[in-house]
This record gives sequence, structure tokens and C-alpha cells, in this order.
Amino acid sequence: MNEQNDVCPKCGANLGEVTETATGRKLQRCSKGSWNPQTHKNEGCEYVKWLEVPPQELEEKCPKCGANLIMQVTRFGKKMKKCSAGSWDKDKKIAVGCDYVEWINGTTEKLDETCPKCGEPLVLFTTVAGKKMKKCSTGGWDSAAKKATGCEYVLWLKPGQTVSDNGEEFLPPEE
Repeated sequence: MNEQNDVCPKCGANLGEVTETATGRKLQRCSKGSWNPQTHKNEGCEYVKWLEVPPQELEEKCPKCGANLIMQVTRFGKKMKKCSAGSWDKDKKIAVGCDYVEWINGTTEKLDETCPKCGEPLVLFTTVAGKKMKKCSTGGWDSAAKKATGCEYVLWLKPGQTVSDNGEEFLPPEE
């Protein structure tokens, strides 16, 4: 049962169970290594085998050609909806077939409070990985200039921290 793929090429130990990151990527870590969330570093054997995440077929249709859409995770952990009728020609390095792609960037909800910096409305933004932040609704990102636009107010919320209806932050009681 212990195949060549189930053995760490660095130290010869067995690989651990398949785990999934917050962004949806899957990996197998050497059983003699672990991830320390406090230091954000590997401890012990550092070998990690990244597994390909198969695309998930969606019940949505492509707005360009009508084919089914699929949800795909890139090798960098970004999520996108793309047309199942499209693909990538590795030799020519071009898209072939339908080229529809929609990047999934997170969700935004309006809040009933104003920005302490500029007075504009605040929004609650949830990243694809599930992290939450309160930020000014005028804030944005200019990808061409690679810099923030509008008001730069951002308040990251701790895991489990929520925002009540009146905008106050609180942590739910521990059980």
C-alpha cells in the first residue's frame, strides 16, 4: 500500500494525510514535518507535495458561449470561474476555445457605520479564504499602478470576531 508517491523524497518517511488550505489547495506534508501557524513556518522535514485540485463543474452557463462554467483553483490559490469550452495551449502559450474567465475575489456587505478617516460608508469584505475586514467603501486597488486608491482605512477582524447590527465588534462567548 505504501507506493513511491507516498514516501518523502527528502527523508524517506511516509507522507501524512491530504489536507486543504484556506484557499482550497490540497497538499500532503512529510509525516516528520508540520506547519506552525504562529511562526508561519515548517518545522521538521520541510517536504510538501502539492496536489492538483480538479475543477468543480458549476450549474452556471457561460455568458459568451452557453457552455457550462467550472470553478478552478490556480497553482497560487486564486479561484476563478471559467468556461469549460476553453483551454490553454501550453506549446503556443495561448487560450483556445472560449476565453471567458471571472476571478473570484470575495464578498462585500454594506455596514451601517461610517469611516473614521473620511466619513464615507464602511463595508465588510470577506476574502475567498474567509478572512474579514471592515474597510472604507471608497477604497480600491489600481492594478495598473499597483497602488491603493480612495480612502485607505482597513480594520482586519480576528477569526470568530463579528460585527453587530449597530457596527460594534464583538467576539462570541467561549464555550
